[in-house]
Amino acid sequence: MNTQEKPIRVLVVGCGNMGASHASAYHEIDGFEICGLVSTGESKVKLNSLLGGGYSLYDDFGAALAATHPDAVCISTYPDTHERYAIQSLEAGCHVFIEKPLADSVEGAERVAAVAAKTGKKLVIGYILRYHPSWQRFIELSGELGKPLVMRMNLNQQSHGVMWDVHRNLMKSLSPIVDCGVHYIDVMCQMTGSKPVQVNAIGARLTDDIPPDNYNYGQLQIRFEDGSVGWYEAGWGPMMSETAFFVKDVIGPKGSVSIVAREAGTSGKSDSVAAHTKTESLRFHHADIDGANNFTQPDSWIDLKDEPDHQELCNREQRFFLKAIREDLDLTAETEYAISSLRVAFACDESVKTGEVVRLA
Repeated sequence: MNTQEKPIRVLVVGCGNMGASHASAYHEIDGFEICGLVSTGESKVKLNSLLGGGYSLYDDFGAALAATHPDAVCISTYPDTHERYAIQSLEAGCHVFIEKPLADSVEGAERVAAVAAKTGKKLVIGYILRYHPSWQRFIELSGELGKPLVMRMNLNQQSHGVMWDVHRNLMKSLSPIVDCGVHYIDVMCQMTGSKPVQVNAIGARLTDDIPPDNYNYGQLQIRFEDGSVGWYEAGWGPMMSETAFFVKDVIGPKGSVSIVAREAGTSGKSDSVAAHTKTESLRFHHADIDGANNFTQPDSWIDLKDEPDHQELCNREQRFFLKAIREDLDLTAETEYAISSLRVAFACDESVKTGEVVRLA
């Protein structure tokens, strides 16, 4: 990057967990300049103080967009605003970084993608695991296991305090298996390199503290064209068990690879945003046996203690966003990956609500 280029002026809308992390990245990375912080509550005040003060604060996104004329907008609000804010930003001539999911419907996501293509502005969706070297190594090692694959993943969160407020607000528009599931559906698609052809899912509403048409526990199953299968489980709320909230492994004819989060998987960490991306170690189990059916080699351990923390992952996302803008990268494939995983997640949501298997075209 030419260091003489003018910084990208970015408006940050949504100043909670992820918004704060992205704002911290913009604050530190040479090439970005924050021109305003937007939220409906006090989170922008707290974030401004954390960043040393001095940033302009706004309650209304439209007013902030008109007042600041940014080059880019970072959207980390609740999903029911994503489509509207993204289209508004793109049509105002701004590049957009947006937290997943791209929208609260497949049709909405497709509309956002179409506007990005029409305006020629960059659209980067926050699939944080795509920037995580340990998760990418996990996906790479799955290619050594043969086919078909069996993929088992979950992220149950015993949310309480502020995180239960966050999850209840999320469930005003999306279920856990849509909001969280898009990450892991994307991982499964990368592991198999195959097309999802069928989904079925179950869900349960374990509290009256959420909308009557939603559920706070769900489990999905996906069948792929190459015979691989995968499941993902997500539950939110103070009633959730922490006994097995962190399961991430893949099994094939030649063995298995598992993420072993020895620290992140301990008690009290299930609703920690920082813990969700930690891997710490990968355990590679080799299936080879001798004539007496005994294993011919021990499991291999891949130590990942030097992995990036949550903030550094957000920094990497934003460095990619800057690179995409400066170097005019073609993001068509990345956008389609995001829409495809969202399409599968909503098919799973449909299966929960109808009780039927959903076949994908």
